Amino acid sequence: MTTARDSQPLTIAFLGTGAMGLPMARRLCAAGHALQVWNRSIDKAAPLATLGATVHSEARHAVADADIVVAILENGAVVENVLFAQGVAAAMKPGSLFIDMASIKPREARDHAARLGASHVAHLDAPVSGGTGGAEAGTLVIMVGGKASEFERALPIFQVFGRATHVGSHGAGQLTKLANQMIVGITIGAVAEALLFATKGGADMAKVKEAITGGFADSRILQVHGQRMVERDFAARARLSIQLKDMRNALATAEEIGFEAPITQLFEQLYADGVEHGLTDLDHSGLFVELASRNGMN
Repeated sequence: MTTARDSQPLTIAFLGTGAMGLPMARRLCAAGHALQVWNRSIDKAAPLATLGATVHSEARHAVADADIVVAILENGAVVENVLFAQGVAAAMKPGSLFIDMASIKPREARDHAARLGASHVAHLDAPVSGGTGGAEAGTLVIMVGGKASEFERALPIFQVFGRATHVGSHGAGQLTKLANQMIVGITIGAVAEALLFATKGGADMAKVKEAITGGFADSRILQVHGQRMVERDFAARARLSIQLKDMRNALATAEEIGFEAPITQLFEQLYADGVEHGLTDLDHSGLFVELASRNGMN
C-alpha cells in the first residue's frame, strides 16, 4: 500500500484478532498487505500466518517498525493497557499512526490521542458498525474522529474494511458510535416488544414482520434482528453484554456533557436485567428472550 505522502509500501501492525478483528485482518492480507499481528491469545492470530502475516507474542514487538497500527480490542481499559502498560505507545516510531477501532468512551479516546501526541504518534478513533458479517464482507460503517489529514492518510486502509466518514475531532468517532448503539439497542427492544405484543394477542409473528415490511416501521433492525426473533436464533454476532457496555458508555458520556437520556436509561436497565438472568452470551437481539420471559412467553 502507498499513499500520496509516502511512495514506499507501508508496514501495518494489527492488534486484536477476535470475532471482528480476524476477518478484518484477513481482508488486509487478501489485499496484499504483509501484516505484523498480535492477539492476547496467540492461537486466535495463528491462522493469519498461512496468509503471510507475522504473528508476535508481544504487542510492542508487532508495532516496532509499523507506519500504521490498527487495533480492535475489547474496551477502553484494554486499549489503555495495551498502549501504555504493554509498551505499544513507547514502541511506536514518531510519525506513525494509531487507529483505534474499538468502541470506547469519547473521553478515553481524547486522552489516548493526547498522550500519543506527546510522543509524536498520531491517533484516530474509528469504531465500526456492521458486525462480523460486515467485517467479513468489507461493508463495515466506520465513524472516524481525529485530524482530517490523518483520516486521508488512513483512507486506503478503511476502504478495505468498508465505508468511512470523518465526523470531527478526537472522540467524535466514539460519540457517533454511541449514538449508533443507542439507536440499535433501543430499536431492538422496540421490535422485540412489538412482535411479542402481536403474538400474545394471537397474531403470527412471522406474518406480522412481513406485513409491516416496507412501511414506516420497517428498518434494518426489523429485517435482520426481527428475523432472528422469528427464528429464535440468538447465536451471538454481537453479544448482549457488549450492547449493555455501549449503553452504559452512552449514559456515562451523557452525564459528562449534561444530557438527559431517559430512553437509553430505560433500555440500559432492560439489557442489565437480561445479563443478570443469564443472557450474557446471546446476540443482542436476545433482549427478546428477556421481554418474552416477563410476559410468560418462553
